[in-house]
Amino acid sequence: MNRLRLEIICWSCLLIAMAVSTEAASVWKLPTAQMVYEDLEKCRQESQEEDAATLRCLVKKLGLWTDESGYNARRIAKIFAGHNQMEELMLVVEHCNRMEQDTSHLDDWAFLAYRCATSGQFGHWVKDFMSQKEVER
Repeated sequence: MNRLRLEIICWSCLLIAMAVSTEAASVWKLPTAQMVYEDLEKCRQESQEEDAATLRCLVKKLGLWTDESGYNARRIAKIFAGHNQMEELMLVVEHCNRMEQDTSHLDDWAFLAYRCATSGQFGHWVKDFMSQKEVER
């Protein structure tokens, strides 16, 4: 009887955790270039202009990073869905995330994984996305 209760409690906790994470995931919205620039300025001030810390702060604010699993490849791919290479982009981000994973140096992990992922075509897409803000001015 006690074992059954324990199993029910465990399953209930699992279902609650899944519901909470699903709700959090559904609230996320695609960032605009304007949002990125605004959050970037806040992060620069918070991190005292240190590049790796600024980057990690920014991607956390944008909902693209967690300290537990690094970059959210699916969300990043959604931002660049117009390039019709979502699966390929997700593979690149996930590869770089795993290759640079270092939970004891989170800023470095975020920075090195970003540098890895943006070393190819994705880097050009990021520059194009950021230049949208300049066009809006």
